[in-house]
Amino acid sequence: MNLLQLYNFQHHITRAYNQKQVEDLKDEVRREQLAAAGKPSQQLNFIDAIQRLGVAYHFEEEIEEALRHICDDHHYSDDKYDDLYNVSLRFRLLRQQGYNISCDVFNKFKDKNGSFRESLIGDVQGMLGLYEAAHLRVQEEDILDEALAFTTTHLKSLVKHLDHPLAVQVTQALHRPIRKGLERLEARPYIFIYQDEASHSKALLKLAKLDFNLLQSLYKKELSHITRWWEDLDFSSSLPFVRDRVVETYLWIVVACFEPQYSYARRIQTKLLVLITVIDDIYDAYGTLEELELFTEAIERWDNNGIEKLPEYMKPCYLAVLDAYKEIEEKENEERSYCVHYAKEAMKNSVRAYFNEAKWLHGEYVPTVEEYMGVALVSCDVPMFTIISFVGMGFIATKEAFDWVLNGPKIVRACSTIIRLMDDMASHKFEQERGHIASSVECYMKQYSVSEQLAYHELNKQVEKAWKDINQEFLRPTAIPMPLLTRVLNFARTGDFMYKGREDIFTNVGEVMKDNVASLFIDPVPM
Repeated sequence: MNLLQLYNFQHHITRAYNQKQVEDLKDEVRREQLAAAGKPSQQLNFIDAIQRLGVAYHFEEEIEEALRHICDDHHYSDDKYDDLYNVSLRFRLLRQQGYNISCDVFNKFKDKNGSFRESLIGDVQGMLGLYEAAHLRVQEEDILDEALAFTTTHLKSLVKHLDHPLAVQVTQALHRPIRKGLERLEARPYIFIYQDEASHSKALLKLAKLDFNLLQSLYKKELSHITRWWEDLDFSSSLPFVRDRVVETYLWIVVACFEPQYSYARRIQTKLLVLITVIDDIYDAYGTLEELELFTEAIERWDNNGIEKLPEYMKPCYLAVLDAYKEIEEKENEERSYCVHYAKEAMKNSVRAYFNEAKWLHGEYVPTVEEYMGVALVSCDVPMFTIISFVGMGFIATKEAFDWVLNGPKIVRACSTIIRLMDDMASHKFEQERGHIASSVECYMKQYSVSEQLAYHELNKQVEKAWKDINQEFLRPTAIPMPLLTRVLNFARTGDFMYKGREDIFTNVGEVMKDNVASLFIDPVPM
């Protein structure tokens, strides 16, 4: 046995041992969760920890059953468990699960003038819980709008006076609340917060660490495969102007679809997102209008006929797109052959939108905000990647689910709005310097004759409205199964991750992206 064979053998044995440990720990966590039933505060906190540690996918049935009982059981509103923290936690967990619990539960924390009681300010845990709960608000829930403003103001002023680890939790929450956080990215820092809690479950903590490291090992293997695929394409020779963002693209897909059973989904989504980034750069920064028209027509035809009409630099990209879709065709059996049709139509829609934007650029045309958004909500590629993500979800993604996406449902429009507007606010100055279509920022400034700052303010209001729409679409009964809706939610979360603070960390890779790459793919969690 040579050294490589010995390494592979030892690696296989270690992984099998760790997976056996995971199964044993899952059984122990289930027993602990069952023991917490009937102890409202303890049960709520245990479910919250399971979710925030990134291992809830192991306990979906148990969590659903527990929260259904919590929703139905009136003893959970006893005065003993009716403090601000427990009411807020119960509200958030139930809303996250799709239960339409009323926001009126927070009226009891208001004074006779209709404002939140000043005495609440001293309850930092309760304030933090209310802040997190308020991010599950939907349209016309004024009390939650007030709660968010109230808690944000006071938590910002309190945080500098708090001790560790509460100060860390408040700081992280103010930067990115749980509702906008990506489960796989947030799990690692929460592991270290959780292990500092005196009452933490040793079994749950160990499970979270083992699970994180096992998935990291899987991600490394997948990334190695995708990196080889990218290097074989050798676009650096034929398309030297395009962004090389393979690792960053894979991270984008992993955090939106992290569970181990979706390995194929991650692979195909990453390849197509890499290729759509290349196509985006061709349309934005390089191709002439005549060349772009030829590429658009080639995508519409979707075959090798007429490829000779394309400029030489476009041919490798076009062929790579066809090859990626062949992989989908080979994977999907006859029972799900409809996936291929929807995936192709989604790509065609995106490329048509790119071409519309290219015509605006070359014609130096600044559209109205409404005209711009009509195209930009497609060119942001959320509809396309919702469909591509459904391809990898198996039989839960029925033909009706694909039709639902193509009909432009509210949650997909909302997610598209978040990604498009946050991307525009992060990148429009740089893009205008290099020559780019007018973004939503320029369109808004021109149409309403306002300053850049006022445009930012109004567009941010639209982003917050879109988050409310997403929350609304998660309330039962849902249009499609919750796991499919979660894909859309996670795409919205990636928008907040990639473009928050008007910084584009995908295009301009810096320390934040590098740190997250190291966290997810390189550095294991210490056991």
